[in-house]
Amino acid sequence: MELTRPAGPILIVEDSDEDYRALLWAMKRLGLEHQVERREDGDAALARLREDGARRPALILLDLNLTAGDGCEVLAEIKAEEATCTIPVVVWTTSANPHDVERCYRAGANSYVLKPLDMDTFLHEVQALTRYWFDVVMLPGETFP
Repeated sequence: MELTRPAGPILIVEDSDEDYRALLWAMKRLGLEHQVERREDGDAALARLREDGARRPALILLDLNLTAGDGCEVLAEIKAEEATCTIPVVVWTTSANPHDVERCYRAGANSYVLKPLDMDTFLHEVQALTRYWFDVVMLPGETFP
């Protein structure tokens, strides 16, 4: 029996052009066909999530250390709102600080993933991340035919 997957995009909240391009490169290299939307700061991401008629993201990749704002505060707002609280949010960051990890999980993070520095590991982690969230777990909005 196969799941009917949600049609929503992956919303990437990332202020670094380099990190965003690396994600797109990895997804293309892996042959992933998920639609991607990008917002460069938390306010823009929250505005996108509050747009009337906008497609609900299937997954949010959220950078913790945004130039304009704190990713953990954005996460807390996403998880506090009825309309968005069930969207899986993966914190995608360079911070291995235990305080940041704890703070994000307390705010409702579904996963906390360190951005790898070398491209082979980066590719492997993007593959594992997308496989887990789109092939393994059942997401809100999914149904059995």
